Amino acid sequence: MAFLTFHGISKRFPGVLALDGVGFEVKRGSCHALMGENGAGKSTLGKILAGVHTADAGEIRLEGAPIAAPDPLAARRQGIAMVHQELAFCPNLSIAENLCLGELPNRGGWVDRDRMRAIARDRLRQIGADFDVDLPIGELSTGQEQLVQIAAAVGTGARIVVMDEPTSSLSVAESEHLFGLLSELRSRGITILYVSHRMDEIFRLCDTITVLRDGRHVSTVPASETNPERVIHEMIGRDVEAHDPAHLKGELGEEVLRVENFSSPGKFSGISLSLRRGEVLGFAGLVGAGRSEVAQAIFGLDPNATGSVFVHGRPLPPADVQAALAAGIGLLPEDRKRLGLVLSMNCRENTSLAALPRISRAGIVDRKAERAMAGEYCDRLRVKTPGLESGIAGLSGGNQQKIALAKWLARRCDILIVDEPTRGVDVGAKSEIHRLLDELACQGLAILVISSELPEVMNLSRRIMVLREGRRMGELARAEFTQARLMRLMAGIREEETA
Repeated sequence: MAFLTFHGISKRFPGVLALDGVGFEVKRGSCHALMGENGAGKSTLGKILAGVHTADAGEIRLEGAPIAAPDPLAARRQGIAMVHQELAFCPNLSIAENLCLGELPNRGGWVDRDRMRAIARDRLRQIGADFDVDLPIGELSTGQEQLVQIAAAVGTGARIVVMDEPTSSLSVAESEHLFGLLSELRSRGITILYVSHRMDEIFRLCDTITVLRDGRHVSTVPASETNPERVIHEMIGRDVEAHDPAHLKGELGEEVLRVENFSSPGKFSGISLSLRRGEVLGFAGLVGAGRSEVAQAIFGLDPNATGSVFVHGRPLPPADVQAALAAGIGLLPEDRKRLGLVLSMNCRENTSLAALPRISRAGIVDRKAERAMAGEYCDRLRVKTPGLESGIAGLSGGNQQKIALAKWLARRCDILIVDEPTRGVDVGAKSEIHRLLDELACQGLAILVISSELPEVMNLSRRIMVLREGRRMGELARAEFTQARLMRLMAGIREEETA
């Protein structure tokens, strides 16, 4: 008898059939991959199991008995927990409060804070994390917040853990730590439903792979009986061919961005760089290396930044976002929900948000021009949405990411900074975004790419600068790219030390 069985699961949202009669079995103590394009229904299925959504039809059986979780707390009591792709904590509450939220220990009707802290430390200890449990969640990096969310799921004693893109914000070292944790969980008989777009992770960790496409079940096969090419074809119905970026064949234009001796207390120090028209410069480094902080400071978001930024040879006023925008700089941030999108707005409004001056007269937006512009970029990026008026919050993570990128394409920036451009994006959409960035570089844009995925930053970039603890460790030209050399620099080992 199967440990966990899905029978004919269907779920409809306004204008979208997210799941259509999905059914398959999961073995006890296995790591079972769930794969598909963005919008295929993977996260929706995981959320139904974890009590976030309720299925419209079908049933889930655990050890042969039907189960139904009307909410996440009920699912947790049945031994089911979920690590969400989109981080969902209360940023103003502490780590301890977030880890115990919903089940706060009390004594005499008052929260027992000492007990709460002890529980939080124990849950962090179970995954080998060491944070001050009194820190507000809002002060953590995205990667650190991801680890706390994993601790929240694992620490409840769950028998089934749904992990939705768990390594999307983790460094190489943090990911390796997670993989070791997964092995330990499986040795304890815990079943993992693992949602990821990273093929190397899937074939390293998972016993069985289930593929969904357009909300329907395509296949469930042992990982040993398939391969990445077959899985990709099943996911998207076509093959994805690797290619060298076309912009590498072009001649670079004039310098468009120069940063000199850029520093910010406690974040980064002494950063200098140059970026030319038609060039893609990659930033590599571990989580906390200062990559995102440098990017945000260039965009004018850091009032404590010192040093000089020049755009087209002209100095940029410090800590002035409007000046950065006027100079032609765009920033796609790592955290799309908090910093890249307005979740209360629809697809049309989010796409046009940075380009309103182009389609407005006397402060009044030309709605016809706005719809045409939004439609053009949504089509260009193949955004899966019921319509331009659909709420952005209802889209899958990957389609939200496409809208966040479309916003800056619509503004027609000269310099585009993209921080984790394909975080939580499936292999088909990732290929499309890579091709789009390549196309933009061919058109003369200067692009700064930040990515935690070394293959991605190596594929996209002409040069890669490596940061560690806020300092520049070195820079490699494309002919010098190897993962080993980059990882040595990321670990703090300079080239001359290994010569």
